[in-house]
Amino acid sequence: MALLNNSIKEMSERLQTLLKEYAPSMMLYGSVTMDDFQFGWSDIDFCLLTERPISQELAETLVFLRQTMTEEKDPNPFFRLFEGVIMTKKDLLTPGEGKIVYWGTSGQRILSRFSLDPFTRMELIRDGIPVFGTDFRHLISPPDRAEIVQAIQRHYEAIRTYGEADAGWLLDTARCLYTLKTNQIIAKTKAGEWALEHHLCPNPETMEQALQIRKNPKELLNNASVKKWLNGLKPEIQRFADVLEDALRSEIL
Repeated sequence: MALLNNSIKEMSERLQTLLKEYAPSMMLYGSVTMDDFQFGWSDIDFCLLTERPISQELAETLVFLRQTMTEEKDPNPFFRLFEGVIMTKKDLLTPGEGKIVYWGTSGQRILSRFSLDPFTRMELIRDGIPVFGTDFRHLISPPDRAEIVQAIQRHYEAIRTYGEADAGWLLDTARCLYTLKTNQIIAKTKAGEWALEHHLCPNPETMEQALQIRKNPKELLNNASVKKWLNGLKPEIQRFADVLEDALRSEIL
């Protein structure tokens, strides 16, 4: 996808220019490096490290850079999809009080403390791709089994609390099951296919529909019948969460 690649190039060049005095290194990870990026669903995940802390003024410029570049480029719909963190190598190695720029789904802000979650660390280590600077994957500690199980437990609790009207919850559950069973990570689309192949889905047709939406989000998410189907999806999401609950219980016991 030419516009995706051009957007990554433009964003990385802007970040590199703004941060040139701080010796920055940037890596991509997630769906964009796992051959699973779907415009209309996916994000462009990144992690950027600097050698020393950035100034408050620069942090305030960086925190809204997605919006700035979106407005500059006609607008370009890809810039708002960037999600990640800008922090020092020290913040990565020993999280403490710092000045960290965070871009997330629900917004952006300057944080004083941040740590990469186990899934992010696994994705960066295995599938991270350097964009500029040095490859810093050797600095990232792989999570142990206890950390992985705890992360899956947190995902499970989020699914129980918020899981409705979004096919992504089904794929997130499938990813959790895959990681719980294999201690490895997998792309969302492949996770759904794996769950079907291993007969883990209480209702296979529901997962098949979720995968169709995943593969064609731009077309299907605006379809009235699909929207209606999604609005009634909560019981199916929770039924699949039952499978994850059983798997977690077996792990803990």
